[in-house]
This record gives sequence, structure tokens and C-alpha cells, in this order.
Amino acid sequence: MFEFSWPWLFVLLPLPWLLRLFKPVHSEGNTRLRIPSFAKHNLGAQVVQQQARGISIFEWLVWLLLVTALANPTWLDEPITLPNEGRDIMLAVDLSGSMTEQDMAYQGQYVDRLTMVKAVLSDFIEQRQGDRLGLILFGDTAFLQTPLTRDVKTVSQMLSEAQIGLVGRATAIGDALGLSVKRFASKDESNRIVVLLTDGQNTAGNLDPEEALLLAREEGIKVYTIGVGSDNPRGFSLFNMGGMSGGSLDETLLKRIAEQTGGLYFRAKDVAGLQQIYQELDKLEPISADEQTFRPQSALFYFPLLIALTLIGLRVMFISAKALRQEA
Repeated sequence: MFEFSWPWLFVLLPLPWLLRLFKPVHSEGNTRLRIPSFAKHNLGAQVVQQQARGISIFEWLVWLLLVTALANPTWLDEPITLPNEGRDIMLAVDLSGSMTEQDMAYQGQYVDRLTMVKAVLSDFIEQRQGDRLGLILFGDTAFLQTPLTRDVKTVSQMLSEAQIGLVGRATAIGDALGLSVKRFASKDESNRIVVLLTDGQNTAGNLDPEEALLLAREEGIKVYTIGVGSDNPRGFSLFNMGGMSGGSLDETLLKRIAEQTGGLYFRAKDVAGLQQIYQELDKLEPISADEQTFRPQSALFYFPLLIALTLIGLRVMFISAKALRQEA
């Protein structure tokens, strides 16, 4: 779309006519400024003659171009939608050995806990348009897989590539929560959320979960905890070799972390339960609906300005050439 930044400047268009109307034309006497080069080619006389005749179409055209340039013509491109000012959400996912236990019914068959988590969590990730998401994976320790980013497809891809045992077989809940808090330390105090997902209890790491909880409270970070695992584990785990890991879930700790940080604790016993949890999270932490747009602008003032200067230059050259021919 085309528009002028200062369209009111077009009120200057009649200015030359008004000046000519109220200012008498002087003769070629001593009141006229003498310029040697003009005098040589008798250009001064021609200028006075033009003044006597009034303002020419050429002069009006040049003046129109100059005023148009002053009004700053601008081309506005189509609006571009900017990312919403959403939330910062850090996902902390357990990769301990017990996540291989195949006790989760999914699409007509039993799958291991991590496979189910990937399937459901990936949908949750891709729906968080406008939010910044990060991914922390933890086992014997915790490490940052993806820093906070609005590129949710990358976060989903990194989650899909996660493998059991990548960071050991134990469960460092304290390290995972502590690392999440650390990544949030320099961020805005509002809208910082951790979603911590595990099927066990803290068995490793350098930071005690209670200390990590204290850090999260001090930073004002809200933590949602999700306990994964069926009440009736089927008894097969690649890493636990048949051990019943389903009963090792430390729900007391997960509930305390959630309650003391302003979050909630959820129990995911099956796929439907986990899907319902993420739907509930969407309600509790909705994506900002305020859409912001930006319209790229391209300044065009230099086009009429360049045309005006070119016409003036050609006019001077024409008058000079005509005077030289007459002199010859």
C-alpha cells in the first residue's frame, strides 16, 4: 500500500503562486543580484522575463516533485505477524533405565514409557506456537539438549532422537530441576515454567532435590511435575531386566515440588492420561492470544527528489546551450 508520512505538506503547493502574487516583479536594475556566469550568457534577463510571464508548467512540475519528496512517500508491504510474547517452558525428561518398561498401551500395543512420552509430548510441543521451549534430558546427570527457542520443530526433533541410557541409567531429579532453574536465571521473572517428567525417584546427581526446590522457589519458577508409569507394570524393562520399577515413583517429592512452586502434580498411568495432562497444561498456561503485526516500509522520497534535480539540471543545460548558440 502507498501512503505519505506527512501528507499535510501538500498545503505548500500554492506557495510559489502566493509569493508571486504578493511580491512585485523587479526590473533588471541594480536591485537584481548579478552573477558573472549568468550575465555572460544573458541568463539573468531570461529569468526576469520568465518571472514576468509567471510560473511556468516546468516550474510547477519541479515544485510538485519537491513537495512530494518532502511528504515522504512510503510503500507499506503486507503485514507480518510477529511471535507472541509467550512463555518460557523448560521440559525436563527422564531417560533413566526404568523408562524402557513396556507398560503403556499405545495404538493397540504395549510400548515403553519413553516411546509413549515422545509421541504425546511432541504434539504438545508443536502446539506451543508463540512460546519458547527448551529441552533437558537427565539420567545419572542432567544436560541441556536444546536451549530456549521458538523453533518448536527443533525441540520436537531433539526429543525424538533421545535414547534410553544416553546419560546413564539412574535418575538425577535434583540436577534436572537445578539446571532448569539455572537456564532461567537471566530471564524475565514472569512466565517461567518447568515441566518435569519422571518415572522414578532421585538416585543420582550432585544437587539434592530439596535444594533445587529451594532455588526454584527463590527464582519464582513454576514447576509442573508428571509421574509416569502404570499401576500394574508388566515387568519387562531392558535395563532393569524384569524389575518392577513402577512402584519406585516418588510421588511425595513430585507433589511437594509442584505445590511449593505454584505448579501442579499429575500422574500419567496411560496414554490417555498423559494426553489429558497436556490438555490441562494448555488450560493452565494458555498461549498468549494477543497477536502483533509489523508492516515493512520502503521510503520512496528519493524518486521524486532525483527526478526534480534531474529536470533542474537539464533545464540549466538547455538554457546555457541556447544562450551559447545565440551568442555564436
